[in-house]
Amino acid sequence: MKRRIVAVGAALLVLVGCAGNSASGGPKSPAVSSPSGGLGPTVETTSTSVSGPWRAWTASLSSQEAHGSCGATAHQVVCATNSGGFVGRSRADGRITWTVAGGDHGKSAGLVVDAADERAVTGVAGVLRAANLRTGAQAWAHQLPTSRAYFALGAADGIVYALHAPDYFTGTAAVLDAVRASDGTPLWHRSVAWSTGEPLAAFRGRVYTADGTRVTARDARTGDTVATSPTGVECPHLVTGGHYLVCTGSPISAGDTLARMRRLDPATLRPLPTPRNTVDKPVRGVISDDGVLVLYEAGAEDTSAGNWFAYDLENDRKLWSTYATKADATVADGRFVTFTPVNDRTNRDRVITIDLHAGPQGTGTAAPRMSPAYSQTRAGEGPLVFAPGGDTGHVVVMARTHGSLRSLPLP
Repeated sequence: MKRRIVAVGAALLVLVGCAGNSASGGPKSPAVSSPSGGLGPTVETTSTSVSGPWRAWTASLSSQEAHGSCGATAHQVVCATNSGGFVGRSRADGRITWTVAGGDHGKSAGLVVDAADERAVTGVAGVLRAANLRTGAQAWAHQLPTSRAYFALGAADGIVYALHAPDYFTGTAAVLDAVRASDGTPLWHRSVAWSTGEPLAAFRGRVYTADGTRVTARDARTGDTVATSPTGVECPHLVTGGHYLVCTGSPISAGDTLARMRRLDPATLRPLPTPRNTVDKPVRGVISDDGVLVLYEAGAEDTSAGNWFAYDLENDRKLWSTYATKADATVADGRFVTFTPVNDRTNRDRVITIDLHAGPQGTGTAAPRMSPAYSQTRAGEGPLVFAPGGDTGHVVVMARTHGSLRSLPLP
């Protein structure tokens, strides 16, 4: 089975594979078991959720969920709260099927939903917690021995990677921890050069970190460095997805000249041919499994709007571009999924999907498609969109201001 991981966070949305839970989108009855690690109980919940396949629904979120992160497998939605807990929801009606309590307070490192290993992992403050996606119980917990906090997460091939930021007061470097996904057993930890906000990428037996200048690859089993990008290749910001690595200009750059956009060879980290330079300020990008990069670049003078630019990385060519005012997006079923511009009076507040290769000028089955207008997609709601693993035919919109989730058929 192809392994897939959904990593959800502020900087990155990575889709790498899927496996499952029970057919109802969670346990048919609430599961209660003793969690390992002793850092928070499993809480029994009562649910009358409907069993069956993915359906359209809307569900309210608690304030803790709305300030956390959400993701999905082919079989359920999972949210991590800002206290380090988890909430599992039915794919059929969005109702809660299980919860795992947290108990911490601090900045969240986001959420990794590892369907292949049946784990959801989050980090709040200095505690890393995992929930069992099949039973709805806490699987394990790992606490840092110091007062430092986790800031970024990643996962691949049965290993969870968690990065805690440098301590500038003591001069201590950032540290990357690797733990076994099944039971949280520590495997290795290494001091790393890392820039705040940069993603962790993990695939094909390697884990990658970026420090705002260079990219470093480490062996997934040992943590040993196996490659570093050349000194002359600038990498202010790393965009990753599938098995691709692309360096772009920095989203926080105040300069008028941005570093050239470059694709890196994952084995050597040497530059490969890349279609163009970054012209405006790059904000966010997604990359499909077949190598289509869609990069949002905000206007240099007016950053409230910009354009999505699509590139075929395998064939070194630009595909299309389209105007936009929101930078959140994902990829599902060969289509780019985002929101319509907020200043489009006719079509605002909708989810729009665009064929990755044909673009907005596509026709027939490759033509752009839009959902009806929904309140959850309004700009003031701070909406995010993510796709469940597998061929569910649905996407999920998360509204943060008035916390809610909406499952809707992929337009």
